[in-house]
Amino acid sequence: MLPTASRGRPPSTMRANSIFPHYLRRVIKWQQMDIEYTFWQMLHLCTSPKVVYQHTKYHKQTKNQWARDDPAFIVILSLLLIVATSAYCAAFLTNTYLREETPNSHAVEQRVEWLYAFDVHCNSFFPVFVALYVIHYFISPLLVAHGILPALLSNLLFMVAASYYHYLNFLGYDVLPFLEKTTFFLYPIGVVIILSALLVLSGFNPTRYILSFYFG
Repeated sequence: MLPTASRGRPPSTMRANSIFPHYLRRVIKWQQMDIEYTFWQMLHLCTSPKVVYQHTKYHKQTKNQWARDDPAFIVILSLLLIVATSAYCAAFLTNTYLREETPNSHAVEQRVEWLYAFDVHCNSFFPVFVALYVIHYFISPLLVAHGILPALLSNLLFMVAASYYHYLNFLGYDVLPFLEKTTFFLYPIGVVIILSALLVLSGFNPTRYILSFYFG
């Protein structure tokens, strides 16, 4: 006797319903994502897009599915969008909420240039690079150890780097004479400190997590 569970439902619908939950579960499991292949796709979409879709045919032949079963592409794309729009958001926010109204109608109206906002972002990111890519590399043998002290030091390093990024953002916009209430850019530091304290109490070690993600 034939099973009745699939009555009235096409095979493609059943397959989609079984794949979608698996796809969502992999979003929070970085170790199951093929990050290298995703960057390969992104590169070739700009240089040789036909190659990408040729691999889509291979994917259909091997997995019997046209769509990606790996959410790495959408996750990385989302992260890149967040990074890319940060400077634009900063420029629009400062122009909309922090810019002083010119009291003199004959004075030239000044606005935050988007390119200056990008300069501020790059300036602020450089110390983060030094802290989390250079210093972090040399002291990583200490930070990857088990225990509360390595977790504390690791979280402290990340907290200082993130806080310094926001502090430099504040300096970059505070220097503009036509902006007011630029202390707005210091508010995220409080969130970073609270979050770091919670991570330390939970025993989370960001160094161990990041290195295990990149190097297994």
